[in-house]
Amino acid sequence: MKKILVANRGEIALRVMKTVKRMGIDTVAVYSEADRNAPHVRFADEAVCIGPAASSESYLKGDKIIEVAKHLGVDGIHPGYGFLSENAGFAEAVEKNGITWIGPGSKAIKVMGSKLAAKDAVKAYDIPMVPGIDEAITDTEKAKSIGRDIGFPILIKASAGGGGKGMRVVEKEENLEDQMKRAISEAESAFGDGSVFIEKYVSSPRHIEIQVLSDTHGNYLHLFERECSVQRRHQKVVEEAPSVVLDDDLRAKMGEAAVKVAKACDYVGAGTVEFLFDENRNFYFLEMNTRLQVEHPVTEYITGVDLVEQQIRIARGEAIAFTQNDLKIKGHAMELRVYAEDPLEDFMPSTGTLEKYQIPQGVGIRMDNGFEEGMEVPIYYDPMLAKLVTYGKTREEAIEVMIKAIDNYIVEGVSTTLAFGKFVFQHDAFRSGDFDTHFVKKYYSPEALKEETEQEARLAALLALKQYLNDKEQLRLPSN
Repeated sequence: MKKILVANRGEIALRVMKTVKRMGIDTVAVYSEADRNAPHVRFADEAVCIGPAASSESYLKGDKIIEVAKHLGVDGIHPGYGFLSENAGFAEAVEKNGITWIGPGSKAIKVMGSKLAAKDAVKAYDIPMVPGIDEAITDTEKAKSIGRDIGFPILIKASAGGGGKGMRVVEKEENLEDQMKRAISEAESAFGDGSVFIEKYVSSPRHIEIQVLSDTHGNYLHLFERECSVQRRHQKVVEEAPSVVLDDDLRAKMGEAAVKVAKACDYVGAGTVEFLFDENRNFYFLEMNTRLQVEHPVTEYITGVDLVEQQIRIARGEAIAFTQNDLKIKGHAMELRVYAEDPLEDFMPSTGTLEKYQIPQGVGIRMDNGFEEGMEVPIYYDPMLAKLVTYGKTREEAIEVMIKAIDNYIVEGVSTTLAFGKFVFQHDAFRSGDFDTHFVKKYYSPEALKEETEQEARLAALLALKQYLNDKEQLRLPSN
């Protein structure tokens, strides 16, 4: 493989290209008109504009991307995450055009792309499932009957869903009809598929996922877990590895279950199996993501394995060069997704010009970043600016490095989630490890963030005054 096209933008395009270049392989970037001056475009060996700003006219144009790849003699296409990364049709088209798809086969993408199909595929592997039904329904009366059988509260979920869309918690039977209509409508709008199913709602759950890796030689292994329980609107904002709640025995059991899920769909490459983990330390299969995850850097930190490099080697037909026993957890890693959003205004997206943009640097800090000072934050794409990742020998050390890194991350021109991130990392519940997916609902409010920010400002002012008085005293000349 001599040339790889990265069919994505921003921080993930840059992150993938850095590994590709380190492996001695040429890189090709594609970009929309809005991203003409983006860092990933300048970093690549070759770059081609594929359309207007809207992703539907550029980054989602699979045929155009393949056309560019063929014209430039590309050997492989890496999709990153989002956009076309879990599009089975695109994966098939890439292969049919004689280009290597750096990802799982289309069968795995199709099976795991539907939550119902995924549940059906893993049935034979004795993997714990949340109580519920494994068929799509639209009949409200049937839904009520199921709710009575498994007990309220229940969770209505879109079969083709993700990112919290088409998902509704129903506490009482009398609320079911309205919530079901909303879930179906949202699923149809977001995914073009209104299929929904029902599960028992797991109270106080944690969201724990397992990174898996497999090749074409029959090797399957896992690279331990990531804790992804701090979420807003069912979307992850803070991740860490390892999780504070797993011991070695439970970690091994969840890892074995994740490998079974990968085997159930003949998975090849890097993938992630997600589980719900309840207060009684039971875990349940949730879904499989057939791509590289946003939060993959925390796994790379604690294992020393470059997951993008492994994706490329596996796509080239190489066998994984290490075994499960070779993998050990070393230290602890944290990740904060830095979004151009206003945490004081219900995390509404914030657009504008990055008048100041200075990223933190230092030991134990990794920045997967896609922006520079002076750039516009466009309205057309996901508002994530960067991923701030920190590492320490212990969890406590990783948290302290993170807090200092947030303090040294300067952004002016748009609102960001940096202050929210600091709120999380400083909170007693997070520091103690006693939290779940309701962390934001339980502890966060704009008022709480304002109060914390004001207290920090008062403290900084007092320290500045004290320093000023000390300096003044030292400069005072002695009297004769």
